[in-house]
Amino acid sequence: MAKKTSDKNSSPAQQENDKTNKLESFVADSTGQFMTTNHGVKINDDQNSLKAGDRGATLLEDFILREKITHFDHERIPERVVHARGSAAHGVFKVYDDLSEITKAAFLCDTSIETPVFVRFSTVAGSRGSSDLARDVRGFAVKFYTQEGNFDLVGNNMPVFFIQDAIKFPDLIHAVKPEPDNEMPQAASAHDTFWDFISQLPESAHMIMWAMSDRALPRSYRMMEGFGVHTFRFVNAEGVSNFVKFHWKPLLGVHSVAWDEAQNISGKDPDFHRRDLWDAIEAGAFPEWELGVQIVPEEDEFKFEFDLLDPTKLIPEELVPVQRIGKMTLNRNPDNFFSETEQVAFHVGHVVPGIDFTNDPLLQGRLFSYTDTQLIRLGGPNFHEIPINRPVVPVHNNQRDGYMRQTINRGKTSYGPNAIAANDPQQAKAQEGGFVSYNERIDAKKIRARSRSFFDHFSQARLFFNSQSDPEKNHITDALSFELGKVKAVEIRERMLAVLAEIDKNLAAEVAYALGLHIPKIPLEELNNSIPADGDRNEYASTNPEGSLAKSEALSMAGTIKDTIQTRKIAILAADGVDEKSLSKVKDELIAEGAVVHIIAPKLGKIISEGDVEVTVDQSFLTAASVLYDAVYVPGGGNSVATLEAEANAVHFLNEAFKHCKAIAADEQALQVLESTYFYKKLPAEYSKETVLREGVLVSADIKILASTFIEMIGMHRFWERENPRKIPA
Repeated sequence: MAKKTSDKNSSPAQQENDKTNKLESFVADSTGQFMTTNHGVKINDDQNSLKAGDRGATLLEDFILREKITHFDHERIPERVVHARGSAAHGVFKVYDDLSEITKAAFLCDTSIETPVFVRFSTVAGSRGSSDLARDVRGFAVKFYTQEGNFDLVGNNMPVFFIQDAIKFPDLIHAVKPEPDNEMPQAASAHDTFWDFISQLPESAHMIMWAMSDRALPRSYRMMEGFGVHTFRFVNAEGVSNFVKFHWKPLLGVHSVAWDEAQNISGKDPDFHRRDLWDAIEAGAFPEWELGVQIVPEEDEFKFEFDLLDPTKLIPEELVPVQRIGKMTLNRNPDNFFSETEQVAFHVGHVVPGIDFTNDPLLQGRLFSYTDTQLIRLGGPNFHEIPINRPVVPVHNNQRDGYMRQTINRGKTSYGPNAIAANDPQQAKAQEGGFVSYNERIDAKKIRARSRSFFDHFSQARLFFNSQSDPEKNHITDALSFELGKVKAVEIRERMLAVLAEIDKNLAAEVAYALGLHIPKIPLEELNNSIPADGDRNEYASTNPEGSLAKSEALSMAGTIKDTIQTRKIAILAADGVDEKSLSKVKDELIAEGAVVHIIAPKLGKIISEGDVEVTVDQSFLTAASVLYDAVYVPGGGNSVATLEAEANAVHFLNEAFKHCKAIAADEQALQVLESTYFYKKLPAEYSKETVLREGVLVSADIKILASTFIEMIGMHRFWERENPRKIPA
C-alpha cells in the first residue's frame, strides 16, 4: 500500500467522503470467482474432506476442513444484552441552516455537507429471534460519519426512561427479561418479575405510560419518532453552552397498530418491521426524518418544574418548541446483515467538538457501559476497526495491538511525548479542532444520593395520560389490564394499582375493575423500594405535585401527519369475473399517490376479468392476512363478488380489517360482500361523506369519487373512534 504523505494536510475536498465508497474496499463479490481459503489458496474440492481412503478416517492435515469448520463454529458472536433484534440502513443527513451560533459541530454548521449515516432500529427486551411486534420500547440509534469523527446519537422512540440512575439498569433488565427459572416469557413485560420491580419504583411511572401506549406498537420504523432521551450540551466556538434535547420527526407521521393486530402480525410475519424498512428502501420510497432540537440556555437550567438532568422527564414542546434543523434520508440497505447491522457498535460517548455531556446520572453510566459491552461482543478493543464502525477521517493515536488488530502502524514510537518521531501524532488545540470538554464548575462532596429535584415521579406521567385522545387512553387501560392480568401475584397487582392511582384515579379504577380488585391505599414512601436501606424514607419519599401544564398536544399521536398514503399497503380482494375497470381505476389512483397495492384472490397465478383480461395475483388468502395491510378495497364484477361472498377467508379478512379500524371501500356492485360481514349491520343506515370519514367504510358506484375518498380515508390511518361502539368478533 502506498504511504499517505500527509493526511492532516489534505484539503476538505480531498477528505470529502461517501461511507458507501469507504466500505467498498471491504465488499467481496464472488460472482465468477474461484473459491479460496481465508488466506487466498484456491480450493479444488469443497465437498469432500481429506480421508485415508474413500471410506477411511478423516485426516488431521485437512486444513481446508479445519478452517471451514472452525469458522462456522465461531460465526455467532454474543447477542446484545438489550436491543438484540434490530434492522438498519445507510443514509445521509444534511443541516438546513448554519448553527454555529450555538454549536461548533462542523456537520451542523455547513449546509453544503452531506453527512453519511448508519441507523439501527431495534426492540429492547427480546432476543434476536423474537418478534418485531412485541410491546416494547424501540431503539433509534444514528451513527453520523462526520469530518470530525463519529457522532452517535443513541436514543429510543420514547423521550424518557424507566430509571434515573444507571446503577439501576442491570436490575431493570434482569426484571424485564424472561424469568430465570423457566426462561419465559420471551420479549414480553407481562410477567411477575417486571411488575414487581416497577411497582416498587415510582420513578418509572412516566415511562410506563409511554410503554403501555400505542408508541410501543409502531406501524413501521419509518413512522415513529426518535429521541436522544438525555439532555446534552451544544457548545459554540466561544465556549458558550446551551442544553439540548434531540428529536427525530418522521415525515410520514407517527402511526401505530392495534394490540390484537400486533399479536396476529407476530404469527403471520414476525419480521414485519424489518421487511417493511427493507422493502421501502428497495422500492425507492426512502424514509425521512427531520432532526429537531429543544434549546435551553445555561441560565434557564433551573426555571422548570422538573430537573433537566432527570431522564424520566421530558421538556413539553409548549414550554420549549422543537426547532427542525435538518433532514435524514435512509437510501440504501446493508450489503450484509452480520457485517453491518450486527457488528455496528454505537456508543453514547462518541461525540464531536460542539456536542458534550451533562451530569444526567443515567447518561454518565452509559458512558462506561457501551464500551464495556463492545469489548465482549466484538472480540476486544479493536471493534472500531470493523468497516461499519470506522470513521471516514484518518485515525492516528498510540493505541496498539490487541485482538483483531487490522491497522499496520509504521514507525518506532507508540507513546508520547516522543522526540524520535517529532512528537507525532500531535495533540490538536481547540482552534485546530481538538475536542475540549465544557468547562463546567464542580464543587461538591462525594455522596451516594439523588437530588431532591428528581423526586417528582408522577406529574409528567399524569401529563402524558391527560394528553392522550380517548382511544389512546382506552389502549393504555387495555394494555395495563392485559399486562397485570398476566401477573400471578395479587400483591404485585395491588401495589401497581396504588401507583396508577397516583397518576389518574379513573385509570386505576378501570384497571382494577378488569383485574377484579380494589385499589389499596399505600403511602408513596412505601412504594419506593429504591431508597437506601439505612436512608430516611421520609427524606427520600416521592412527591406528587399537580404540575402547571394540563395537556401537551405533542404527546398524542392523534394530531400527527395524516395527508399522505405513501408506502401504505392496500389489499384489493378479487376473483375470476372481476370488473377490470373497477379494479384498475382504483389501483392506478392508489399507486399514483405512492401506495403499494396487492391483488389478493382465492388462488395464486392469474384471474380473468369480465372482459377476459388477465390480472396477476400477488397473494392468495392462504398467505395473505388483513393485519399486513393498511386498507382494503373490493371491486365489482358479478362472478368475483359471488365468489368472495362465499369465501370465508375473504369475509374474515374484511371483519378483521374493520376490527382494527382500517379504511374499507367497495364498489357498489360488491355491496353483498360487505353485507355478509359482522360489521355491516352495525353501521349507520344513512351515509354522508362525513359519516364515511368518521366510520372509515365507503360504498360507491362512482369510481372516481370512490378512489379520491378512499385515498383520503387511508391518509387518516385508522378510525379508532369506532373501536369501542363497533366491537365485532374477528
